[in-house]
Amino acid sequence: MAIITLLTDFGTTDEYVGVMKGVILSFNPLATIVDITHHINPQNIIQAAYTLQAAYPFFPKGSVHVAVVDPGVGSDRSILALKKQGHIFLAPNNGVLTLLMQNDTVDELFSIENDAFFLKNDLNTISNTFHGRDIFSPVAAHLSMGLALSKLGPPAETQDVIRASLPQPFINENNNLIGTIIAIDHFGNLITDIDAACLRHFYSCDANNRLEISIGNHKINGLADSYADIAPQTALTLINSRDHLEIAINGGNAAICLSAQKGDHVILSIKSKGELS
Repeated sequence: MAIITLLTDFGTTDEYVGVMKGVILSFNPLATIVDITHHINPQNIIQAAYTLQAAYPFFPKGSVHVAVVDPGVGSDRSILALKKQGHIFLAPNNGVLTLLMQNDTVDELFSIENDAFFLKNDLNTISNTFHGRDIFSPVAAHLSMGLALSKLGPPAETQDVIRASLPQPFINENNNLIGTIIAIDHFGNLITDIDAACLRHFYSCDANNRLEISIGNHKINGLADSYADIAPQTALTLINSRDHLEIAINGGNAAICLSAQKGDHVILSIKSKGELS
């Protein structure tokens, strides 16, 4: 089965996503096309990088993942084809692949330059505003039918892959763990850059201590196992399905209730039980 996933900031009110699917199916009518999301915030490369990283492991090996969040479309930025852990990724070289490039461990990496695999039209031109249609979609279709990445263009060097500047959790002068809200989902849940491994390194459950999480003027004590563990309309923190620390409101919208937005800091402190607010 040939699986092609699509991740874009195109939204679904215009024809763009449908046209991409039409191009793919024109080359490979047997392709299975899966929408990861088309509601990445416009031009938000960092959000795209985290979303791609969160989604791709749940697809079969051999899947082709197309990530088109491309504010530089039509410029001299390159387009890359990357193979890692049995998956193939197509993306502009603008930071979308940052998390996949950790430790520079990739199997294959090529620059997409061979226009034999691009969409042809009567004028034999490529749009400067819609590479999703003219380059990404036909190339993905060819790859889904078994085309070797090496046919797409010359090898690329890992050091030439652009990395986005991603926030990183850090310990401050008061020995607090400082994280950043990197995403807000459809429910208003606040997803931070603190993953479960980072949290375990910072805090080990102890009968005499408890974790306190602060965001703005709001403080939350301890971690919940699920949303339902906490009373309705109450703030909570938990480790979510992405394996990241998340702040939520049971039955409510944390972004609204806590007046929070992407980029805000979250402060984790270890308190003795007598110190808890």
